[in-house]
Amino acid sequence: MLEKIYNWFDERIGFQPLIDLAKKKTVPHYYGTVWFYMGGVALFLFIVQVVTGVLLLFYYRPGEDAAYESVKFLTTKIQFGWLIRSVHSWSANIMILVAMIHVFSVFFTRSYKKPRELTWYSGFLLLFLAMGFGFSGYLLPWNKLAFFATKVGTDIAGVLPLIGEPVKLFLRGGEFVTGSTLSRFFAFHIFILPAIAFIFLGLHLYLVQTQGMSQPDGWLKKPEKDRKVMLFFPNFMLRDVLVWMVVLNGLALLSVFFPWELGEKAAPFEPAPAGIKPEWYFVFMFETLKMIPAKILFIEGELLGILGFAVLFLLWFFTPILDRVHDKPRSFWFPVMGLLSLLYIIILTVYGYMH
Repeated sequence: MLEKIYNWFDERIGFQPLIDLAKKKTVPHYYGTVWFYMGGVALFLFIVQVVTGVLLLFYYRPGEDAAYESVKFLTTKIQFGWLIRSVHSWSANIMILVAMIHVFSVFFTRSYKKPRELTWYSGFLLLFLAMGFGFSGYLLPWNKLAFFATKVGTDIAGVLPLIGEPVKLFLRGGEFVTGSTLSRFFAFHIFILPAIAFIFLGLHLYLVQTQGMSQPDGWLKKPEKDRKVMLFFPNFMLRDVLVWMVVLNGLALLSVFFPWELGEKAAPFEPAPAGIKPEWYFVFMFETLKMIPAKILFIEGELLGILGFAVLFLLWFFTPILDRVHDKPRSFWFPVMGLLSLLYIIILTVYGYMH
């Protein structure tokens, strides 16, 4: 019976080419193989986000007068509602962390080289979409911290020359952060960003499957007889699933012992809480903008900082083009600059939370 069912679907969908590809696909086996699991973990956490997000939607009601109350009802009255919300919030933050680790590991191993440029571009955009998910979802509970963090974030967007003010008005739905802002962020979070993310995720997974795992320079320099590989299916896939189970257990422990706090309801006319900060993955930018003087020559310091970050992110995005010439000086400076950038992000993030 199972064979008949399989044959019926195989004739109409064509499973066999995928199975043949899985049987032939191999993964380089060396000390850096651990980095290959980061992409799978990010995918797993995205699936957790989708599942828990759908469950939350059964009870969440967008609106200035209903959002906070619906989340409070969910976390206090609905059985295991607090757990679902905690899993959703923790998995969102861990997903962004893992995605960052994945991007940096791809950068340091130079896995963006030909023919994997499109894999890099799609993965880089997925990281920014994940941060967009975090920024838009942060406001949805409509608590004080989220309200003022969104105000600060949209104010920063408004500093951009020419397009800044229209972008701020578009994000807020008016001059101020109100219920209209909440409605827009809700639309971004559950419809617009997921629609874009599924397109790029599909492209990214397709490219990874067709191109196979990247082969690092250090592994390729070895004699062919010393290049160890493992089959993707079932060897690597089973290990991948084991890592997913470890991550799921860690996620459950964090959610149970450190449940995500709801805080106080947003009060637009009250002063901002002391020491307000954005989400951790924006803290390094926030602290940098704070350290820049108000005026540098005739340019606003905040504007100069934002433009500087924009240029740096564009350079990082176009790494495959900039690293086309594989001479020694370029090969040396690329990892050095990447390491300095990583240290800068870590130091500024830790500093932002320590004071």
